[in-house]
Amino acid sequence: MLIKKQISLFKILAWTWHHMAWLLGFSGIIAYLYYNEILVVNIPWLPVSVVGTAVAFYVGFKNNQAYDRMWEARKIWGGIINDSRTWGMMIDGYISSLFQEKKGTETEIKSIKERLIYRHIAWLYAHRSQLLVATPWEHISQGGLTAKTARYYQKNFGVGLIDDDVTRSELKLFLQPEEHDRLIAHVNTATQIINEQSRDLRELRNHDIIDDFRHMELGNLLKSFYTLQGKNERIKKFPLPRQYANMSRIFVGIFICLLPFSMIPELMKLGEWGVWISIPITALIGWVYVMMEVVGDYTENPFQGMANDIPMLSLCRTIEIDLREMLGETDLPPKIEAKNGVLM
Repeated sequence: MLIKKQISLFKILAWTWHHMAWLLGFSGIIAYLYYNEILVVNIPWLPVSVVGTAVAFYVGFKNNQAYDRMWEARKIWGGIINDSRTWGMMIDGYISSLFQEKKGTETEIKSIKERLIYRHIAWLYAHRSQLLVATPWEHISQGGLTAKTARYYQKNFGVGLIDDDVTRSELKLFLQPEEHDRLIAHVNTATQIINEQSRDLRELRNHDIIDDFRHMELGNLLKSFYTLQGKNERIKKFPLPRQYANMSRIFVGIFICLLPFSMIPELMKLGEWGVWISIPITALIGWVYVMMEVVGDYTENPFQGMANDIPMLSLCRTIEIDLREMLGETDLPPKIEAKNGVLM
């Protein structure tokens, strides 16, 4: 997540200079052909402007849908935060020896609380790690320059900014050894961790550590975690329909190809200097449309490990700190800090 109020001009240029370069080159070639009267036919501005207006509406629709996907993902993680705190509160308040004939010791009760809360923290990190696995339609999975560029963005403006080793280290820290080896062997570790919680609650009910009401309430909370996990997986595993995503790029390309054949002859009517000013103006108009397309393209997948992602690691760490404080711990991990204006 980008956290600075403004994106510097330098970063914008670093991100888009190659688009401006080919737009200037393309506009320059067409201007040269017109200037030397190799090209004499020009397209009236009216049909080009109609195409440009239609493209702007179409790309705007795509960008709205891309933003909705990102904002929905953030709301889902907001629900995970709220329900996780509720889980910690219920574990702290519900787990006791109140209903036992033979009262358990304070150490035993504390151990149970710690096990349930630590296992939930493991679920958070496992769920995050699974959401970061690349899908076929994400940039990192493409070939050629697209994949190379995506790897560069991940390294310098995404998960590469942090020592992202949570799958191997955090799960071992929060799961018992036998449990860890068994759960990570599953295809969907996060799902199995929640199921392990349900099994644990059943055993607690059998030993009268919780009553039926508390068992039901905690079970409903586990159901909520499954619901939230499923919503995130829906966004991750179902892309913005490719007919919308791909056709908008084609439409932008058609408009940019038509633009110089209308804009440059029109500006050349201003005189000798008109041909020179037509090159940057045409390139600038094309750049605006290209960037509208690119912004939507990089926003539609909120779990691909880049700067515009949902800051899942930061959210997981926030929840971890809150839950461990509920256990009375004071040796807490530090909050995740932003690097280079990006919070992961």
